[in-house]
Amino acid sequence: MTRARVTLGEIGENLACAELERRGYAIVARRYRCRGGEIDIIALDGPTVVFVEVKTRAGADYGSGADAVTWTKRRRLVATAHDFLLRQRLVERPCRFDVVAIALGEQGPSVEVYANAFDAGMR
Repeated sequence: MTRARVTLGEIGENLACAELERRGYAIVARRYRCRGGEIDIIALDGPTVVFVEVKTRAGADYGSGADAVTWTKRRRLVATAHDFLLRQRLVERPCRFDVVAIALGEQGPSVEVYANAFDAGMR
C-alpha cells in the first residue's frame, strides 16, 4: 500500500472520528485487527456498539466511498466485529454497522454517515 493511500485513509478516519464525536458517539477503538480483518472505528452510540467502515475518496472518479463496501467486505467486517464482541465480552450488547463516506473536494471535505448501513445477516 502506498504512503499516499495510507495518508488518505488516516485523514478520512480522523474526519470520521470528529464527525462521530460531534454526533455523540464515544470512540472505543481505531483500526481493530484480528486474523479475519480490520475495523476502522469502533464506537458507542449510547448502549449500542457501532462498527464503522470509513471510505475516503480524493475525488468522484470511482464512485462514492459507500459504494466500495461490497458483500465480501461486509462479511469480513461481521466476522471481525464478532471477534471483538467475544473478546470484550459484549455479545449481549446491541450492535450495528455504520459506513462513513468522505469525499475530499475543492470545497473541502464532505462527510456522510450512513447509520445502520447493513446488518450482520447482509440481506
